[in-house]
Parts: sequence; structure tokens; C-alpha cells
Amino acid sequence: MDVTPLVPEGLQIIESYGGGGFRVSGKHYSGHTLVLPDRTLAWTPGDIAALSLSDFSAVVAEGTAIEVLLVGCGPAMVFIDPDLREAVRARGPALEPMDTGAACRTYNVLAAEGRPVAAALIAVD
Repeated sequence: MDVTPLVPEGLQIIESYGGGGFRVSGKHYSGHTLVLPDRTLAWTPGDIAALSLSDFSAVVAEGTAIEVLLVGCGPAMVFIDPDLREAVRARGPALEPMDTGAACRTYNVLAAEGRPVAAALIAVD
């Protein structure tokens, strides 16, 4: 019995991570990456501990089209400033930090369920 979920055409799915990059829907991305439901972009945040609203401008531009923004913080989860979380939430998505592996897996589950989700991912080795 095939248990592979049906994935709508054009939906970005994270196939692998590590080695300083990601494989998303058949394409390799080096470095930090932003995965939206319909496209994947290079992401160039500053230090994970000093993220700002501008680091999430591509997601915030989507407004309420994205409900959840997963932040893959690298090998371990990092707490995100509550003021930044609230600023992002006021513009649309709920920001949820976790380690990068968990963010990749969670993104795929939510995307396969048809949820409007994005992932801002710090690359890991």
C-alpha cells in the first residue's frame, strides 16, 4: 500500500537538509533558505540571536496568506525576542522557533495538510 502523501503540483517540499544547505522540490540551495508554499529563496539573516522584522520581509509581504512561520534556528532552538514575535504576528503569521531539523519536518507535514506555512531555515552541517 502506497502511503506517500499526494502533494499538489508547485508546492515546495523540503527533501533534505545538512551540509550547509537544503534540497527543496528537486533543487539544491546553499546556505540559509526561506521556503514559501510556492517558491524557495535564499535567506540572509544576521545573527540568529539578533533577528529583526526585516529578516522576515518576504513572509510578512504575504500578509495573512501565511499562518505559521517556522524558524529553523540551526542545530538547537533559540528563543526569539517576544517583541519580534509579536511584530511578525501583527502582520500575519505566528512565528514558531525550533531547531532546523524539526522545522523542516514540521513544514512538510503542515504543507502536505494544505496549511499555509513558511520556513526560515538556518543551514546546518
